[in-house]
Formats: sequence, structure tokens, C-alpha cells
Amino acid sequence: MPEQTKQKSAFIAIVGRPNVGKSSLLNAMLGQKVAIVSSKPQTTRTRITGVLTQRETQLIFIDTPGLHKPRTRLGDYMVRSVTESVAGVDSCMLVAEAGKEIAPADLELMKKFKSLSLPAVLAINKIVLIRQITKFMEQFDFDAVVPVSAQTGDGVGGLVDELKKQAMPGAHFFDDDALTDQPERVLAGEIIREKLLRLLDKEVPHGVAVSIEKM
Repeated sequence: MPEQTKQKSAFIAIVGRPNVGKSSLLNAMLGQKVAIVSSKPQTTRTRITGVLTQRETQLIFIDTPGLHKPRTRLGDYMVRSVTESVAGVDSCMLVAEAGKEIAPADLELMKKFKSLSLPAVLAINKIVLIRQITKFMEQFDFDAVVPVSAQTGDGVGGLVDELKKQAMPGAHFFDDDALTDQPERVLAGEIIREKLLRLLDKEVPHGVAVSIEKM
């Protein structure tokens, strides 16, 4: 059998409310930093694509901004970005934080899964509580529920294995050694913005942007 006919792929949107660890989890699954991380909510502004290829299976992750109630034009754009991402993928991974009640944003996303008949995997970041899993399963029939820790890497391998089950036969969309579709300039600008968010507080507005003029 030709090698290409064995290939499988899936586009997976990583969704959830702000600051639950979506970008950290993406970096943990890839084993490389492609998405910036800070303690401030709404660090991710655009759809950042991460690519994980393991043998014949390729997973293309869309790291989306946290779903929230927008208060600015930037917020409107970010929420629209999440909605568009969910509408154009093969599967979704909902990231929730352990010990927290189901948020309105989570309910909104699960309604979207149902309306689009999208398969989804629930990743609960940090220490998981059984009753929290039960509450999520009452709202949506997830294909799998995986407790993970983006910080320590616990459960990440099992999460990738569950997500690989979402892949369908078809040629890979990216080279097997690709990690992201983002140009070097964009990644450099994002890393600089991450440092600004970490090192500055009230001195610089949270809406800071970085434009690379020369490399």
C-alpha cells in the first residue's frame, strides 16, 4: 500500500474561556513553544496554528482566543475568531480548569458543538474532580475526557492519543517536520509581546501590540 494512502489528518480547534491554559497545552503537545503564555487573560488574540505529526497521523491545532463577553472592538474580533474556528474544523478540544464551575462561555461552546454535530474531547487542566467531569458530560457527550497538566506534562500523551482518533484518512496538509504556519516575524513579535505582558503591568495597556520592522 502506498505510504500516502495510510496518512490521516484532522483540524482541531482548541477552545475555552480565558486563562485556562489553552496555549500552554498546545505548546506541551507540540513539545515546542509556538504560542505565547502569560498570567493575563486574552493573551492569545489570533488563531495560531500548531502542527503535530506522529508517523502517519497529522493533527493541525487552531489555538483560539478565550471566549468571553467582548467590551471592545478587539474583543469583538477575538470572539468572532473563535466562532469561525469552531465552524471550520473536524473536531474540537474544550479546555477547562479543574475545580471551576461550568462558565457561560463553556455552555455556549458546547451548544455550538451540538449545532454543528462536532465531535469533541474535554481536557481538564490541573487537578481534576469527578463531579466536575459529570457536570460537563451532562451538557455534552464528549468523545473522551482527559485530565492533564500543561505545566508538568502529565496526561498530555494520553490527550494526543485521544485526539489522533479524530483523524480521517487523507494526505497531510503540512510537511511532517512543520510546527506552525506562522512566519518567523510573527513568532518573534509575539514573543516580544509576551515579555511585555509579563514585565509590565499598569505602565503599558494590556492592548499592547508589536510590529517587527527589521530582523
